[in-house]
Amino acid sequence: MHGGGISVTYHPTFAGGVPALTYQDSHRTLSFRGDQIRRVDVPDLGTVVSVTLVMTVDTGSTRFSLLVPQVSLPNQLGASTHIATEGITTVHRRSPVPAANLGQRDVYTVTPLHGTASIVIIPL
Repeated sequence: MHGGGISVTYHPTFAGGVPALTYQDSHRTLSFRGDQIRRVDVPDLGTVVSVTLVMTVDTGSTRFSLLVPQVSLPNQLGASTHIATEGITTVHRRSPVPAANLGQRDVYTVTPLHGTASIVIIPL
């Protein structure tokens, strides 16, 4: 999936049976596996897959969430279809100074993404 300067590759089941996600933007390329990936099925929305891009001790974090739509493909190797979805980058602002934590602390940037869903064999 790509769009707006972001590229994301997500495998629900990768080598060893664990999920894998690679995130790339103009600043970094990050790879996540297993427990580093949070997955939640949301009725009426689809699956939300999230990873932490930046975590700081005292000023908050930046996370990326991919909305994964339901996709039906024929059960054959190489089957694929075009998909369009959204990526959400969330900046969670925190301060060690309690007065600075008033007001909205989460800021969202929604990025349209498009790409291909396909059935592939993942080498072990």
